[in-house]
Amino acid sequence: MISDKLKEVEKIIEKKCSECGRNRSDIVLIAVSKTQPIDVLLQAVDAGIRSFGENKAKELQNKSESISGDFKWHFIGHLQTNKVKYIINCSEYIHSVDSIKLAEEINLKAISLGKKQKILLEIKTSNEIAKLGIESESEIYKTAEFCKNAENLDLVGLMTMAPFTNEKNIIRNCFIKLRDIKEKLNNSGFDLRELSMGMTNDYEMAIEEGATMLRIGTAIFGEKIINK
Repeated sequence: MISDKLKEVEKIIEKKCSECGRNRSDIVLIAVSKTQPIDVLLQAVDAGIRSFGENKAKELQNKSESISGDFKWHFIGHLQTNKVKYIINCSEYIHSVDSIKLAEEINLKAISLGKKQKILLEIKTSNEIAKLGIESESEIYKTAEFCKNAENLDLVGLMTMAPFTNEKNIIRNCFIKLRDIKEKLNNSGFDLRELSMGMTNDYEMAIEEGATMLRIGTAIFGEKIINK
């Protein structure tokens, strides 16, 4: 049952927050609902989920048009500029802004809707070739500066994905690096509040390192459902 799994995750989050001297209310739990059917999402809403994360633009659009309620959509996957139009209307947050070109397109679409779009910059903090995100310090700063000055963008934080590995020091270093980048940007005049990091296999460590948004799928929904 989703409600039972959610209670277990919440118990772990609350315990870890207590150990770290953090407030549970400072952390948003995002249920990663990619590939999950509508009936499962409705069960999650009934269980108390208030934030859902999707990583495919059309899937998010379709789901947002099928169900509504007292919850928020987060787009957390790689986003191409030609797919922005599908998610701009429904996304409370877009976590995966990785270029000025993408930020510019989001800003233009947000202007057309009269919407201030909350975004996070996706930062590459590992050496994995497959991982996406902005890597160089100069590009991070330039992209953040563009977003800060864009009329209809609200740059609220940073996002990263740590490698899927048993080497905890590698995972922790990714989270520390993201937190350090946030602090550097804030010392340069930005006002970033959010750190989106931590998934099913590493969210306890992410809490220890300052995560404010956890993206958890398997621990809540079980193994992924693959659409055929």
